[in-house]
Amino acid sequence: MTPLPAEARAGALRWLSPAGFFTLRWLEWGPVTGAPVVCVHGLTRSGRDFDALAHALAASGRRVFCPDLPGRGASDWLPNPALYQPPIYSQALAHLLARMDGPVDWVGTSLGGICGMGIAATPGNAIRRMVLNDIGAVIPSAALQRIRDYINRPAPAFTDIAALEAYLRDVHAPFGKLSDAEWRHLAETSARRDAEGAVRLHYDPAITQAFSADEIADIDLTPFWTAIAIPVLILRGVTSDVLPADVAAEMARKPKARLLEITDAGHAPALMAQDQIAAIRDFLNTP
Repeated sequence: MTPLPAEARAGALRWLSPAGFFTLRWLEWGPVTGAPVVCVHGLTRSGRDFDALAHALAASGRRVFCPDLPGRGASDWLPNPALYQPPIYSQALAHLLARMDGPVDWVGTSLGGICGMGIAATPGNAIRRMVLNDIGAVIPSAALQRIRDYINRPAPAFTDIAALEAYLRDVHAPFGKLSDAEWRHLAETSARRDAEGAVRLHYDPAITQAFSADEIADIDLTPFWTAIAIPVLILRGVTSDVLPADVAAEMARKPKARLLEITDAGHAPALMAQDQIAAIRDFLNTP
């Protein structure tokens, strides 16, 4: 519901899913001749979460793509809730990568990092460097159950943006110590109007059905992580339950992997603070 940034360009493509063709949309920042970076958001978020990071990377000469995953933001919703799974998201993102036809860097928050790991583990992929924001090789079942509990609440209708902002400050408190302006930005870019004019969250409520099981087991992404040989910057919120300290430390033992812990944050750091942005920019701009 907030206007697009003046320095960003809207993009879209049609991608083929098992249910037919749908539209993937994104914001693109920076010079069209810049080395590309793809920033992919978390489960219930959108590409607008990366506005501050994209602005900074674009200022350093990078061409930055911030897509909305299917079912989120401006991208099409899918007709079958069973399609809301990382392999399908990666299929959509592969269409975007194909347009670049060359090396690309990746920043993935949570679900966006899962997609990144899956693609980076695939032979012939184009990912040169990758930032994993609070996601790792093993995701504990307790963290998944916590996520299930909050996303399976009935989809709320808000009277206004202020009410939506209060909701986000509660459920996403682990994002870190954000300013009032940053919380308002997240609220404005998380909102849509329904047919009755009520303010609602921007995502398809059907994405929650992937978490409908009574029993949720750990997710083991170790085979993907083992297959990745590129430089990786692992960001971890110090109070994160999604990326436990022992999992992060074990991942950091891998050659070309580096761990950076973010204080005053859990799952997942918002990547709006200047020190977080600088760390990502310096890592990605290393030859």
